[in-house]
Amino acid sequence: MESLGNKLKTAREAKGYTFDYVSRETNISTRYLDALEKENFEVFPGEPYLLGFLKNYGAYLELNVDELLSLYRSLKIQEQPVPVEQLLKDPFPWGRLIKIAVIAIAVLGLAGGGYLIVSRMPKKEATETAAIRPASEYTMNTDSLERRFYRGDTIFVPLGGNTYKLELASLGDTITIGTPAGPVRLDLGQEVTVNLNNDGAAGLRITAADFVKNDPAPGALLRFELQNPFQSTGAAANAAGASLGQEALNTAAPNSQTVSDSFTSPSAYPFTLQLTFQGYCLFRWEILNEKDRQGRNEQYFQRSDQLNIQAQNTGIRLGVSNAQAAKLQVIGGGKTVPLELGGAGEVVVADVRWVKNEDNLYRLVLVRLE
Repeated sequence: MESLGNKLKTAREAKGYTFDYVSRETNISTRYLDALEKENFEVFPGEPYLLGFLKNYGAYLELNVDELLSLYRSLKIQEQPVPVEQLLKDPFPWGRLIKIAVIAIAVLGLAGGGYLIVSRMPKKEATETAAIRPASEYTMNTDSLERRFYRGDTIFVPLGGNTYKLELASLGDTITIGTPAGPVRLDLGQEVTVNLNNDGAAGLRITAADFVKNDPAPGALLRFELQNPFQSTGAAANAAGASLGQEALNTAAPNSQTVSDSFTSPSAYPFTLQLTFQGYCLFRWEILNEKDRQGRNEQYFQRSDQLNIQAQNTGIRLGVSNAQAAKLQVIGGGKTVPLELGGAGEVVVADVRWVKNEDNLYRLVLVRLE
């Protein structure tokens, strides 16, 4: 029978996945992925973590999770050898068996007598109950919050001028959290993304870092992360003119920079933004003032992904969660010019559009929307 580690490794390699790729997709550390394939279980902080990661990794590789758990349990049994002294014992220890039988009979007699005494005692109504922990309320004042929550606890998440309430509803086989978008359920090590305000953006990511199944007493260690990196810059972009008119398009903003002197012409003409992604990031884009191409697009991109965006004679609004992860060049009029958006980890919202200068010539500019 194929071993647990070989089964995981074979499935991963058959799909052409590297540890780094799987880690980005599942949010499981490459250290733990490698340990699962090498069956090196000592590196895990505890068996609940190990089982959670094994379930998530197996499901991601489209393997039978129950079979993986069975292989793991078989390994654990094999790791517990029978002591040598037990193997050397007399296979028929009659004397010891007789002693055990006598002791068992005595114990049963005492237990039966005790039961009769207790059963004849007058019953009292239970007047004491276990201390009930009062529910607590928390507010997410930063982009992330990690703490231990207990049943009934609530967290308030400010987003886009509104505040949304989430509640830890139950702790059983899974964690159930009540959200404005409906209840969500998480297993150990699992994460879900909730769209709180139905704006089509990523919203709030919730990760179940630790909990004990069917035991609500220890609570659950949960991590909440806002996944909309354009929250503040997006508001500025809307203030700057989410529906730009032609007059606004023809006006250069104070914080604009010319893409290149090569992109100067008596009239605006079509151009293409070509992006090559150097790392994982969220990217948004929309075409400005083209009635047949209205609406915002949003997608997560990974290293080596490419995207081409074409505009006629207006412009393109774009946003990126990590400016250094997106390498951009402008193509138009037979020319190709690189364009820098910003530095590592910088969230950028900007327009690339045509504007008319005092000489009635059009030039292509990059306008940062702070």
